[in-house]
Amino acid sequence: MGNALFIVWRESVEAILIVGILYAWIRERGGDRIGLRHLWIGVAAGVGLAALLAVAMLSVQTQLAGTALEAFQAAIVFAATALITHMVLWMRRHGRQMKRELEAELQRAATGTGGPAAAVLAAVAVGREGSETVLFLYGLGLERRGVELVSLLGGAALGFLLALLTAWLIAKGRKIVSWRAFFRATEILLLLLAASLMTGGVEKLISLEWVPPIVEPLWNTSAVLDDGSIAGSLVAAFTGYRARPSLALVLAYLTYWAVVSLLIARANRVPGHGPSAIERVG
Repeated sequence: MGNALFIVWRESVEAILIVGILYAWIRERGGDRIGLRHLWIGVAAGVGLAALLAVAMLSVQTQLAGTALEAFQAAIVFAATALITHMVLWMRRHGRQMKRELEAELQRAATGTGGPAAAVLAAVAVGREGSETVLFLYGLGLERRGVELVSLLGGAALGFLLALLTAWLIAKGRKIVSWRAFFRATEILLLLLAASLMTGGVEKLISLEWVPPIVEPLWNTSAVLDDGSIAGSLVAAFTGYRARPSLALVLAYLTYWAVVSLLIARANRVPGHGPSAIERVG
């Protein structure tokens, strides 16, 4: 429940921020060509795109079985890992300019096709966040049934409500908590969750015998923290921890963090990188 709550909270806050920037610009400068109806049409379309992705994945899943299903699920897990990692890196590179970039897009829409272009902009922005959330929740829900699945969905719903509250609190108390502080504080946990998903995907490939474990287990820390215990399962869900990992799993985990560290270092070298205290919405 906790990881579902966090990812929906974090992704929803970003989507709310984007919608807030678009809303403020349209209210101030939209004029006759771009109205708030175009924004809400775009938001609804973005949510619809994410819902269609969810339906499509579930439909494909019902048509597959055995090895094909396992391979499909692993592919979705790796796609979710890549998207979450990309989103963190994208925010590091473009967060500071995000408001200006969105407003520039709206200005071009105002001098071009007008409302429809603004609706597409909103749909793409919301659809991207929604699709990332759908992929992540699918990855989390693969092995869950009954009460566990209900708990996962409950966590997702609570995460959305918490996102609304968070966005309101940051908007009201910008001098205390900035958007920069929010995104920086949450990006590490996002990357840990992505690494956890990646760990599950590698385990699937090992179980399919597509990747050799090399050495299994490489170590056994069950006596210190068993990943089957309450505390251990919580750490495993948020970090990818395994008490008895294979060498292949450890190598994949270390490779992920090495690549992420390199990409973050590159993003940090870009002038004006990183999500600053993103300019005042409105």
